[in-house]
Amino acid sequence: MSLRINDQAPDFFAITTEGEIQFHDWLGDGWGILFSHPKDFTPVCTTELGYVARMKPEFEKRNCKVIGLSVDPVENHAQWANDIEETQGCSVNFPMIGDTDLAVAKLYNMFPADETGTAEGRTALTNATVRTVFVIGPDKNIKLMMTYPMTTGRNFDEILRVIDSMQLTAAHKVATPVNWKQGEDVIIVPAVSDEEAREKYPDGWKTLKPYLRVVKQP
Repeated sequence: MSLRINDQAPDFFAITTEGEIQFHDWLGDGWGILFSHPKDFTPVCTTELGYVARMKPEFEKRNCKVIGLSVDPVENHAQWANDIEETQGCSVNFPMIGDTDLAVAKLYNMFPADETGTAEGRTALTNATVRTVFVIGPDKNIKLMMTYPMTTGRNFDEILRVIDSMQLTAAHKVATPVNWKQGEDVIIVPAVSDEEAREKYPDGWKTLKPYLRVVKQP
């Protein structure tokens, strides 16, 4: 069964660079990012892991944990972390899952369920689909999925922007427009009547169309 937005994020047990975890327990009552890598010692992923490590304080401000995954063993992750620190100037400061039996990758539909074998003998090309970012909400449901090709580094500034939007829109009856950034105007959702909007926004809003009402960010 394929995963979709608002599906429950599958729970799993895993060995990580910071010990054993049960995923839902590890997430707790906050937000989470699970992002995967086709293989250790790959160049684009090296840059991504270093950048996410530098961004960790920003995710923590948003009550959001980060966890990585690669199909290689945890022991390899530890060696790779040395390269990441040397080349990116930041040590990996979040857990990395060693998914050597491909169990988590299959559970999250990054491999077909009937994929056979283990990490041994696999290459980055045979693991090319293990390049997905999952953002998971406090309800343990998947809020976002983004899959990238191996040759294109992921934009974690965009992922941070989306988390800001999702947390804002979860707390207020608003949506965010194209290219929205923190502090910019938002949209009152159509489900909110003008009467209800007047109570919530006494200073008013700008009506471009009856279904498109723009207001300052609450």
